[in-house]
Amino acid sequence: MTGNPFYKLAPFIQEYIYRNKWETLRDIQVEAIRAVLDTSDHILISSGTASGKTEAALLPIITDLHRNPPSTIGAMYIGPLKALINDQFERVAELLEETDIPVQSWHGDVAQSKKQRFLQRARGILQITPESLEAMLINRHHELKRLFHDTRYIIIDEVHAFIDSDRGRQVMCQLERLSRLQAESSRRIGLSATIGEPQLAMDWLCGDTEIPVQLITSQKTSSVEIGLEYFPLPNRQDGLDKEAHSPEAARKARAKEAAYNEHLYKMTRRVPKTLIFANSRAATETIIMNMRRIAARRKDPNFYHVHHGSISAPYREAAEAAMKDENQYACTAATVTLELGIDLGQLDQVIQVNSTRSVSSFVQRLGRSGRRGGPSRMFFYSTEEEEEERHIGEELPWNLLQTIAIIQLYAEEKWIEPPEIPQMPLSLLYHQTMSIIKSHSELSPPQIAARVLTLSAFQHITQDHFRRILRYLLKIEHLEQTERGGLIIGVEAEKIVNHYRFYAVFCDEVEYRVREKSREIGTIQGEPEVDSSILLAGYAWQVLKVDEEARIIEVKRIKGRPATLWRGDGPPIHTGVSQKIRQILLSQDSYPYLKPGAIERLQRARDTAKSAELAETSILPLAPNSFLILPFCGTRQARTQLRLLEHAGLKCNNICLPYFYELECDATNAPAVKSKLEAICAEPPSAAELPAPMPCQCDRYSDYVPKDLLHEAYALDCTDIPGAIESIKSL
Repeated sequence: MTGNPFYKLAPFIQEYIYRNKWETLRDIQVEAIRAVLDTSDHILISSGTASGKTEAALLPIITDLHRNPPSTIGAMYIGPLKALINDQFERVAELLEETDIPVQSWHGDVAQSKKQRFLQRARGILQITPESLEAMLINRHHELKRLFHDTRYIIIDEVHAFIDSDRGRQVMCQLERLSRLQAESSRRIGLSATIGEPQLAMDWLCGDTEIPVQLITSQKTSSVEIGLEYFPLPNRQDGLDKEAHSPEAARKARAKEAAYNEHLYKMTRRVPKTLIFANSRAATETIIMNMRRIAARRKDPNFYHVHHGSISAPYREAAEAAMKDENQYACTAATVTLELGIDLGQLDQVIQVNSTRSVSSFVQRLGRSGRRGGPSRMFFYSTEEEEEERHIGEELPWNLLQTIAIIQLYAEEKWIEPPEIPQMPLSLLYHQTMSIIKSHSELSPPQIAARVLTLSAFQHITQDHFRRILRYLLKIEHLEQTERGGLIIGVEAEKIVNHYRFYAVFCDEVEYRVREKSREIGTIQGEPEVDSSILLAGYAWQVLKVDEEARIIEVKRIKGRPATLWRGDGPPIHTGVSQKIRQILLSQDSYPYLKPGAIERLQRARDTAKSAELAETSILPLAPNSFLILPFCGTRQARTQLRLLEHAGLKCNNICLPYFYELECDATNAPAVKSKLEAICAEPPSAAELPAPMPCQCDRYSDYVPKDLLHEAYALDCTDIPGAIESIKSL
């Protein structure tokens, strides 16, 4: 009996399992119990959504905290979203009902009184966001040892959401800073549903420790049902007004849009629970507004909700509650906020509007359905705005092709994009340098270097790099030197470092809070004009008043089709996806999940590619000395191509990376262009010699780093000359 992992758990946990009628422990839970209780290793648990990862980590950890109570906070759970933390809080609280182990969620929406009560007797489990942990490191520096000296476990949820971002590197910096106050470093338990290269994730989780990392994965597979349909839509930029001069054209345009919305509406009415994913907040708002309009016209029940980061907490919580309620129909459109592991109960289907940005995202979203014991169901809508095409690059349905490529990469190869780890994260370097100085009030340059450069995120930053940054910060008065030679926060940085937004390393645009009387609706980016209309929480609102200083917008609800006020681009596309697109375009393979519209559009695209002889060359003449280039490589490699061509004195126009760009070249045909490009490849410049725009990714604090260092970081982390050259040679 004692060899059974179940009997290693605390008695109250065994009773919890019986009470909830678990038939058996899942395989990852069995392995995790043994790994946590019988070893001292870090652990990475990689398994599908709803496979019991959270319980796999918590059951043995709580058992250990119960049997051997720590003298400080015993375990810390770090989650990427407040909503995820709120969801996990309920699950952990239920587990701990029969114990004296406290649990406390900690983020901006949690009352200060609850936080203070928890800190007075810092024990049990703390659930926190990276930003709130950063605030604690800065503002409670002298209390950190009392709070975390005996913290034994750090659970990092949704590892894949952290691993290749500055936010994830911030988390590692935080854990390494805390470990300096501990007699023994905390063990790290990473949870993730989708990991492209587990060894990279294991190395990330290990950080600066020398503790081995165990990988626990589930071998269980489930059946999948996928569908993909294509819909042409009128050009939204021009709008239907452009067709007003032609009533017949306007009628056809409206009919196309109506056909798409009606199809989506029918899909959402056929099953009790539907989760719709879109790639922007604006898209989620538009989808739900359209669904509600159809429901109102037909006098059907309105069970539609919106869920994204700009919606106020009550609206988000209402959406989550409706999705969990087994006694009512519910459909919610969301962005990444519901891609992660928030428990939504039994979902019948997932709908994805247009391609996911990555294979990883597809796998994560697919895993949200299939919780009734049946297959995971995911239906894709691929839409294309009709335009007057000028060349094949603008004519090909890239969104449809990318959707098929992503599905096939996972279905055929179980391939997921590997994370890309930068060697010179300069924005984060500024942030952590200022955070450490702020927390100590004053440090000498050697003390700062000792605390910053020993963090694993900065292992490739040299003493010379850091010296140049400190001198620059003194020059721009972000740092000041005291008479004793120590460095303190300078006058120009005080307004940055002392603001609550400093706790975050990711970019967040200035947002305005939207209110209807005293009720909070959510936030928008940008300042609207009075009497204009906006779309938020799936409803239209008229702007009554704008308080610029307080950044508050007073609104009233109206009918109509207003504008949305969010911006933002997705992550770059990997070379593996682009190459798969080319393979799909040039083959005649059929895919059983394609619906009639998608089959017809794919065939038209293949006919276009055949007519253009894309199998022979990806350099197509447009006009004298003008050529279309279809690189079929990743975004990073395509951007590097442009830098190589610019360095060689060539000019590119109409750029749509990574799909195509137009090249001006003194050549008469494609072979002559290929010859010129191969000559560039024969003696390419170094990455440092390339013209370097500011890094394409959003680096929040890069304005406070010397420009020459930014150029060096761009050359190292944002270019890929070998990949660009390989792509050029294959044109």
